Amino acid sequence: MNEVLSGAAKLSSSFLAIIVFFALILVVFFIGSRFRGRLQSPAALVIFLGPAVILLLIGLVVPAIRTTAGSFQNAAGTEFIGAANYLWIFENKVPVLVNTLLWLVIAPLASTALGLTLALLLDRMRRESVAKSLIFMPMAISFVGAGIIWGLIYEYRDPSKAQVGLLSQLAMWVGIDDPPNWILWSPFNNYLLMAIMIWIQVGFAMVVLSAAIKAIPGDVVEAAELDGATGWKLFSRVTIPMIRATLIVVLVTIMIAVLKIFDIVRVMTNGNFGTQVVANEMYAQAFVQFDVGRGSALAVVLFVAVVPLIIYNVVQLRKERSIR
Repeated sequence: MNEVLSGAAKLSSSFLAIIVFFALILVVFFIGSRFRGRLQSPAALVIFLGPAVILLLIGLVVPAIRTTAGSFQNAAGTEFIGAANYLWIFENKVPVLVNTLLWLVIAPLASTALGLTLALLLDRMRRESVAKSLIFMPMAISFVGAGIIWGLIYEYRDPSKAQVGLLSQLAMWVGIDDPPNWILWSPFNNYLLMAIMIWIQVGFAMVVLSAAIKAIPGDVVEAAELDGATGWKLFSRVTIPMIRATLIVVLVTIMIAVLKIFDIVRVMTNGNFGTQVVANEMYAQAFVQFDVGRGSALAVVLFVAVVPLIIYNVVQLRKERSIR
């Protein structure tokens, strides 16, 4: 009974918060509608941009400043220790940085290459939408769900027992009597985890690149074919240059997702067996070992790595829009 009353109270509080929020919005709009003349434009800017700027400050700017400040403090966040946390990262966590770099290079390139290949192949098929829907479907699965699914594929059992893991069973069918414990199989376990990310992102790359290929003007392709361009020459000299901007956007978008990868590693190995990456190490330091300084330093490293990619992606998107 108490649980029911508690749930009802929480639900009532949520509805009340929503009502108050909409009431405030209506009040702000009413006040804005009272402005006339020269004050109308500045008032509209404040009304529509003000809440967004405030939320951006609260949700992003202030936490970023606090995290940066915390990265120069000790584990408890009570004493300034300079760049000691950053020195600790580059002295003791080089394998973590190397793993993250491998993820950053292999997963985006493989996802984009496979997505482009599938886009080219499926565009020649009948009912391509069905195949594309099936390939895109993993994008609807969370990283945690994908980790659980692939955990079953990589499941290891003694060869004398019935196999649950698909990969182990396939290995035994091709003549490997004692397949390895895939998750413990360092350094190849890193690539097995990357395969999960590639499986998820291939659909995204395929759909975007397929749309870009379909947008290539038909007269450009016909002119190239009249000049004798076919097969690889048509692909390399016409298709790729025409979709270069989209290729870069897809690649950089997947790189941003890879830099923040946490869920797959957390679910599959918890960063053990040589599979640790920066995002998971940050979580471990900040929320498992309660070392605020090192966790903040890792967060700053991750932030510094992501920001240039985001800026580059925005620039490329603007260039693509200007071309269109």
